[in-house]
Amino acid sequence: MASGTTAPPPAGNLKRIVAASLIGTTIEWYDFFLYGSAAALVFNKLFFPDSDPLVGTLLSFLTYAVGFAARPLGALVFGHYGDRLGRKKLLVLSLLLMGGATFAIGLLPTHATIGTAAPVLLTVLRLVQGFALGGEWGGAVLLVSEHGDARRRGFWASWPQTGAPAGQLLATGVLSLLTALLSDAAFGSWGWRIPFLLSGVLVIVGLWIRLSVDESPVFKQALAQAEARKATRSAGAEKLPLVAVLRHHWRDVLVAMGARMAENISYYVITAFILVYATTSAGVSKQVALNAVLIASAVHFAVIPAWGALSDRIGRRPVYLVGAVGVGLWMFPFFSLIDTGGFGNLIIAVTVGLVLHGAMYAPQAAFFSEMFATRMRYSGASIGAQFASVAAGAPAPLIATALLSDYGSSTPIALYVVAASLLTVVAVAAAKETRHRDLSDVAPAADPDRAAAPAADARTP
Repeated sequence: MASGTTAPPPAGNLKRIVAASLIGTTIEWYDFFLYGSAAALVFNKLFFPDSDPLVGTLLSFLTYAVGFAARPLGALVFGHYGDRLGRKKLLVLSLLLMGGATFAIGLLPTHATIGTAAPVLLTVLRLVQGFALGGEWGGAVLLVSEHGDARRRGFWASWPQTGAPAGQLLATGVLSLLTALLSDAAFGSWGWRIPFLLSGVLVIVGLWIRLSVDESPVFKQALAQAEARKATRSAGAEKLPLVAVLRHHWRDVLVAMGARMAENISYYVITAFILVYATTSAGVSKQVALNAVLIASAVHFAVIPAWGALSDRIGRRPVYLVGAVGVGLWMFPFFSLIDTGGFGNLIIAVTVGLVLHGAMYAPQAAFFSEMFATRMRYSGASIGAQFASVAAGAPAPLIATALLSDYGSSTPIALYVVAASLLTVVAVAAAKETRHRDLSDVAPAADPDRAAAPAADARTP
């Protein structure tokens, strides 16, 4: 069944759904990225003061990576209940968990006050952040994808993806402002807490908007059909979403994981590790590095919807492949430009890198949503995306910092990103094009519990 058969929703309602998803994901990513920036700038001194500076940075990035380890668990839990109870309820819960953990980090005593308990508590709160984010992404993109006009699904579904650069922009902007206004001593003493405490205000705004939207009509239709089958006893007990995903969509899960490798690794090298590399190897001040990421994140935000719209015209795979190949080729010029120490070159390096990253990130929401059938879509998209993050984004700054420490050169780091790009190219090349698929299909045709219907398999263009 072609995607064009799905009637577009009222424009006002769709825009409200997009706004709710965008604001929610912006807040979630603000919280998550704020930690990454703070780990690069101050956490090594505040929570690991007894270590060598570069070792302290490695340890703070290790706590940063712990958040990624919790994301698959969040994907499993939120995916399961999101496929059973709906997208909206789980998105509200994820926002509360993320905001609460971030606010608590702002109140956390440092190593100077409570000793080794400080990094332990920091790690626990980071785990809560990761758990919440593991459930946020899938629900946010599905809420838009399942409400949206099928002919422009790539464009509309890319807007929640702009929450990542918007969150990065917000987190980096607040940190940049504080580092400009405060002395290093004041920022290290109390100024770093302000961005974390601001999360409490942002969560209140996000909840107010997110509670005002309706549940996905595609999910409500699928739930009604499942209830009807139970009532007529025409089907046995409904399988757990995770079991159904692994049975019917295991290839799609592997494709999603492979597709995430270059996207995830390149992003954290470009936005998080750069704060270490530029300040330690290129002699750039942290203020200059933060400003470069700030400007590039604004461009990143602007180009994501354009890449999403292009994926509606030529397909998800071609756009994704442009990004995967491009970011791999860009890594060598990327580090060469940073090595010059010039602010303009730094902006070019980060901006081009994020524009190419956007070619992968923009179509990803629609691409992953279209891979899975409705009653296992939250689980499938979340599992594919978040399990990959453990092997990709989680260790990326850690591996990059370790390579820099061992070799004193950017070349091994560039080769690391190139290897990830090759994996992504293979995964996306092996996938089928999805832009014409109908999201209203409830389950794969191979599912024996599926009620007889003339609709085509959700996996068939």
